[in-house]
Amino acid sequence: MGLLGKSASVSTIVKDTNTAKAVKSGSLSVFATPMMAALMEEAACGCLTDVLETGQSSVGTQIAIEHTAASPLGAEITATATVTSIEGRKITFGISAKDNKNEIGKGTHTRFIIDAERFMSKL
Repeated sequence: MGLLGKSASVSTIVKDTNTAKAVKSGSLSVFATPMMAALMEEAACGCLTDVLETGQSSVGTQIAIEHTAASPLGAEITATATVTSIEGRKITFGISAKDNKNEIGKGTHTRFIIDAERFMSKL
C-alpha cells in the first residue's frame, strides 16, 4: 500500500456549535474533546481516500487521546494523522491537534479497511 508515513491534516474554527458546552461534554465555551477526536478521525480518513479501491471504505475501531490544552472561540484547530503501522487491513495512525498557539492533544487511532457493501449488509 505504500502508506507508511503518509500524513493528512484538516482544520476547523472553534465556534458555538463545537464547544464542550454545545455538545454537552462540559460547561465551558472551549473546543470540545469529542470534536477534537472527530477532527483527528477525519484527518485519518483523509490519509486513506486516494488509496482505497472502488467499493472499499474504512471504519474506526479504536481511538486513544489526551486533550492537553483548551482552545477558545475563534481559534483555528488543525488535526494531523500520520500512518505509523500497517498490518493487513489494520492501519494505525499517530494523531495530534494544535491551535494557533500550541499542541492541544495527541494519541493513536486504528482503522480497518473494509468492503462497504459487505459491511453494511451485516447491519
